Amino acid sequence: MAGKLLLPLLLTACAAQADETALLRAAARGDAAAVRSEIAAGSLIEARNDKGETALMLATRANHVEAARALIEAGADVNARDAIEDTPYLYAGARGHQEILLMTLERGADLADLNRFGGTALIPAAERGHVETVRILLRAGVDPDHVNNLGWTALMEAVVLGDGGARQQQVVAALLDGGADPDIPDFDGVTPLQHARRMGFRAMAELIAKGGGR
Repeated sequence: MAGKLLLPLLLTACAAQADETALLRAAARGDAAAVRSEIAAGSLIEARNDKGETALMLATRANHVEAARALIEAGADVNARDAIEDTPYLYAGARGHQEILLMTLERGADLADLNRFGGTALIPAAERGHVETVRILLRAGVDPDHVNNLGWTALMEAVVLGDGGARQQQVVAALLDGGADPDIPDFDGVTPLQHARRMGFRAMAELIAKGGGR
């Protein structure tokens, strides 16, 4: 008798697991219609894969905007961390996925969240030359002077890890316009201006100098 009662419970649990897996798959391939269908069917929106990624994290990684929209509108947590400390908000900012980033900001993204390197979303966005993303994050109120575990601000990373080209120059200008302190040095006491000059980034160095850098 007990076995007969247990079997339906096991079948129900297996069905729920299958639904959650289906939601994760749908999000990963960007199938917004399937995402909505799985949510309507009762799949757990915060179910995770073996990397700790939610459906929203998977959609964000692939920049599947409509799938991400369906999940966010259904209440998916934009601050849910995966196994390597990424969140949909942090990842969208770091990778310049602007549409998803804006949605996470509208739904309560934690601007103070830090990635596994102790950095805000602004720092990798600056490093990668995502100019408009940098502007979006600054307007949202992300601290332009946060120092990560390497001892670098967003401005420092734009210089040290950039190529000195036009996009990085625009990032530097955006950071300075957004209130970044040009004189915060790295752990060795070297300032962004000194690095820019050492690396031969003349245009970038001029921008920093005009912004008050020493």
